[in-house]
Amino acid sequence: MEPKGKKICVIVTSLGRGGAERSSSMLTRMLGSAGHEVHLVSVMDIIDYAYDGNLLNLGAMHQSGSKLINKFKKYRTLKRFLRTQNFDLVVDNRSRPAFLRELIMARWVHDPSKTIYAVRSFNLSLYFIKPNWLAKYIYKDAKKIVAVSKQIAEQIRTSYGLANVTTIYNPIESITTEAFVHSRPYILFFGRMEDDVKNLSLLLNAYGNSDLPQKQIDLLLLGDGKDVQKFKEKVAMLNLNDNVKFLPYQSHPFSYVKGALFTLLTSHYEGFPRSVIESLSVETPVISVDCDSGPREIITNEVNGLLVENYNIQALADAMNRMIDDSNLYATCKSNAQQSVDGFSMKSIMREWSELLN
Repeated sequence: MEPKGKKICVIVTSLGRGGAERSSSMLTRMLGSAGHEVHLVSVMDIIDYAYDGNLLNLGAMHQSGSKLINKFKKYRTLKRFLRTQNFDLVVDNRSRPAFLRELIMARWVHDPSKTIYAVRSFNLSLYFIKPNWLAKYIYKDAKKIVAVSKQIAEQIRTSYGLANVTTIYNPIESITTEAFVHSRPYILFFGRMEDDVKNLSLLLNAYGNSDLPQKQIDLLLLGDGKDVQKFKEKVAMLNLNDNVKFLPYQSHPFSYVKGALFTLLTSHYEGFPRSVIESLSVETPVISVDCDSGPREIITNEVNGLLVENYNIQALADAMNRMIDDSNLYATCKSNAQQSVDGFSMKSIMREWSELLN
């Protein structure tokens, strides 16, 4: 007999414009397609991605009173909702850095025995409060902590002494698209324009040091964020205005990804970067710095892309040159790209979630 579908609540900070948010939306759709009754709670009133299930939008609650009182009312609303709905399981996908808020959530709002906490970044300070012993106390009784990479899972075990940790990778959905046609060949970054995470300063410096501008191979930067103007000024300083093009955020950027010679990731840290697996899924190779965490669990160097020492401008520039100049290397990486991410399909990842839920 097939196991009976469960009643599951997925809690998110928002479903707006980010890889973690896209993964959360996909989780609701995977759970729904597997026959579970899905409910979604969003803390903020930002819903950009499609989701499955019934939505409780805490961010849309407009109440009179002080900010502190309104926060407490939202906690109380969420607690009442979780108790009255009597969920079998709650998947908490929020970032969780605030000390008092997480004490309230973990020990007053949540039932630990029914709660699965997701950790979507190697920057554990986004998910675990200080001190470490208190974080261990809060999460030791949770049903499970799900890390999106093996490296994150191991770091959680090491840092907090927690044993209830497992790894389930981010999924990708089947993507069919025509390639975007630009006036010249191009390489691509797509994602959030924030230097303190994505380190696009490294990318721009390396591109400027490479042979690509002289070969009339453009760099397209697709996305939005707080540092767009900063990057435009840096491009001007590097005399790259003719080669670097800024494109606005696209909820479905895949035609641009498909048309790129290769995509790039230069982050300080990641979790399990969607841009890498989505690029490979449309047969576009990737050059990525070997940051913590994710890229080395996806990219096999010189097989489906190139892994480069992080923070090394010249090494990254050399990798760009290699991918353009070495036709055999490029052909190998391109031909292996799509099949290298077959194991991250929604069907495969849902199978792992089903094993955990049942």
